[in-house]
Amino acid sequence: MSLDKNNAELVSSHLVLAGRLLDSDPAAALAHARAARERAGRIAAVREACGIAAYMNGEWSEALSELRAAKRMGGAVNLLPLIADSERGLGRPEKAIETARGEEAAQLTGDDRTELRMVEAGARMDLGEYDKAVVTLQAEDLDPARRGFHAARLFYVYAEALLGAERRDDALTWFLNAAAADEDEFTDAEERVAELSADAAE
Repeated sequence: MSLDKNNAELVSSHLVLAGRLLDSDPAAALAHARAARERAGRIAAVREACGIAAYMNGEWSEALSELRAAKRMGGAVNLLPLIADSERGLGRPEKAIETARGEEAAQLTGDDRTELRMVEAGARMDLGEYDKAVVTLQAEDLDPARRGFHAARLFYVYAEALLGAERRDDALTWFLNAAAADEDEFTDAEERVAELSADAAE
């Protein structure tokens, strides 16, 4: 689909603002993404932006609808983690697991594949299946030597799964790994380490 010049400029402006405001003012970002959708609802990138903004605002139903539309229109399988997590947000962990284990999921690589495993593990934990969550997260990328945002989040979720599976000592180890990997202090891994250490000392 092509847009006339004026409409294209307006859509582009809304998308730029949506991206810029996503972290600092997600509600405003969603408003801009919706405005872009009203003008260019048949463009995959617009629907994706709207879906991501809705996701960031916890608007799970809208996020799911928009992300599915974007994936259908553009074929972006990297949206599967957000789609699956939106199912979790709607209280449908079984659907999240189904999405995570579908044929398209096999196309994901790297951080996208890890992200989908974390969503599946979260859905398992929603169902009280902590042992299955632990197994879901066990792969080559679960390497305590890794550093950075993605590693810290993976280690943290793994520690949560271990804790739910009543493997407290292992959970403490992986919260420590998460804290070491979390160079920008994105998680509260250090606080969790302190809590578990204090509990063990009592």
